[in-house]
Amino acid sequence: MARARNEAPAPSARLSDGTLARIVPSAFGGGWELDVDGTPQSHVDLDDPTHLHFEYIARMGAVIDRLRMPRQPLTAVHLGAGALTIPRYVEATRPGSRQQVIELEPALWDLVRENLPLPRGASLRVRIGDARAGLSRLPAAMTGAVDLVVSDVYSGAQTPAHLTTVEFYTEAARLLAPDGVLLVNVADGAGLAFARRQVATIRDVLPHVVVLAEVQTLKGRRFGNLVIAASRAPLPTEWLPRLMAAGPHPAKVAQGAEIDEFVRGARPATDGDATASPKPSSSLFDR
Repeated sequence: MARARNEAPAPSARLSDGTLARIVPSAFGGGWELDVDGTPQSHVDLDDPTHLHFEYIARMGAVIDRLRMPRQPLTAVHLGAGALTIPRYVEATRPGSRQQVIELEPALWDLVRENLPLPRGASLRVRIGDARAGLSRLPAAMTGAVDLVVSDVYSGAQTPAHLTTVEFYTEAARLLAPDGVLLVNVADGAGLAFARRQVATIRDVLPHVVVLAEVQTLKGRRFGNLVIAASRAPLPTEWLPRLMAAGPHPAKVAQGAEIDEFVRGARPATDGDATASPKPSSSLFDR
């Protein structure tokens, strides 16, 4: 007799840094989670790729929903694959989109591809390599033509320092169409020193910035994820009430003078002085 779903051995792969990646049944909301050494990095619902379980991913989805016209295909570049939650969402909501993914770990991509297969016909190419180095290897025709760049890169539970700098974001922004949007996931805790510096860094490259987060996270009272959306062009003001309404709740969208205050005293990070994102407490992801 076949084992029950929660009794089957979890598919796994050992990554280059020695950490163990596993695909495990989600304890919440069905679907599957990609877990790397105890840190849940992605949630995927194969039956419904529009189901965005993690709160920060749902906030990214709310921004993506505002791009172009509904159902209009997008050109997108994703830095960091995880279990391809956002690329699956784009494919489901914007059929015909052209997407490129840059993922450092070939073993991780093999694990995801074999156990959480992509929809047939999805126009998605996965390139193996460092996210920053991979930007320069994308087709030249993509320069200035990309609607969406998503940066959600983690080594374990931290974003590497070289993917947090003015120089890095300048390379990523080079891909964007004049009104294209950069989405960045930033994790931080009390005081938000890292997040404030990241917003200052991104705004040094792309002047129009909004930040989406859970209220207590944005106030620096708890460790959590903040989503930064940035563009060369002004982000439409009609986005803001829709982003607030989209949740997850309690939601907060900071813009304009709130961003000025948020980054006050924060110095943009450069290749010469950047640091990795703070490591969360080991108890944060206890189930």
